[in-house]
Amino acid sequence: MLQSPFDVLVDYERRSLAHVVGLPEQLDAPGLWRGVGYRIGARRLASGFGEVLEILPLPQVTQVPGAQPWLLGLANVRGNLLPIVDLKQFLEGERTVLHESQRILLVRQPGGDVAVLIDELYGQRSFHEQHRIELSPEQADDEAVVALTQGRYANFVERGYRLDAHTWGIFSLDRLARTPEFRQAASDMPHRISNVEVQP
Repeated sequence: MLQSPFDVLVDYERRSLAHVVGLPEQLDAPGLWRGVGYRIGARRLASGFGEVLEILPLPQVTQVPGAQPWLLGLANVRGNLLPIVDLKQFLEGERTVLHESQRILLVRQPGGDVAVLIDELYGQRSFHEQHRIELSPEQADDEAVVALTQGRYANFVERGYRLDAHTWGIFSLDRLARTPEFRQAASDMPHRISNVEVQP
């Protein structure tokens, strides 16, 4: 039976922590948050496991005329047509530079799933409440914090953590999928492909 990427990560973590005294009990410790970490532009983000259905390599994408610029197009994933969104372009207005090792996160959306393109996948990440930081636009001396509170990021980053000298924002993919502009454009795309041949 083929395991999902999450199952593989969880199994790997469980087996590796089984050899470290005391740590397995901390996996479900109060104040511990776990999710999948990734990068969009210069920002390190993480989203809850329950928000990400699957992690996949970037499939072949067919452009759809007249779509929003941040909608890369449609991809045929196991017989299902998925809208592929350039998350960086949606959030920052700047297109992601595509490369072979790129990944997409499959996100559930009312009316059909959607995939968002990320720059880099970090895998499973865990944060404890003691690492939580205040995300305030007034912290002008901390560029990483300011970056998570600017523009559209402010609508989706719920809280922040600092771990190993890196600042992480907890990004709500669920809220993204419920945003009217995002939802309408992504759900409308499959209905506009009557003259577009989508590659398998």
